Amino acid sequence: QVRLVESGGGLVQAGGSLRLSCAASGRTFSRAAMGWLRQAPGKEREFVAAINWSGGTYYSDSVKGRFTISRDNAKNTVYLQMNNLKLEDTAVYYCAADDLLSRVVAGGANYWGQGTQVTVSS
Repeated sequence: QVRLVESGGGLVQAGGSLRLSCAASGRTFSRAAMGWLRQAPGKEREFVAAINWSGGTYYSDSVKGRFTISRDNAKNTVYLQMNNLKLEDTAVYYCAADDLLSRVVAGGANYWGQGTQVTVSS
């Protein structure tokens, strides 16, 4: 059974930083794309960042320059370093994985985590 388990969410003041982790189990994702999407209250889920199997990274315009996605294939884990957090970054953050990068970016990945709450306060 494939599982993605996120951790690292929490409450942080605006301007602060958090690091999210997503540990995968049940299969290796070293040749797959992994990414993060988020959903704020009353809004649709949106793409945040993705990383392909060779390390290529992709970001939404809203987080570019502030967030960094990375992966450790030996640990089957993907990370999201979030710096200079803003109030509008408040959301539930979901880890996603798929053999196709396009599915991760479009929100149609085959594998999802349960989500971790990130709350940014003023």
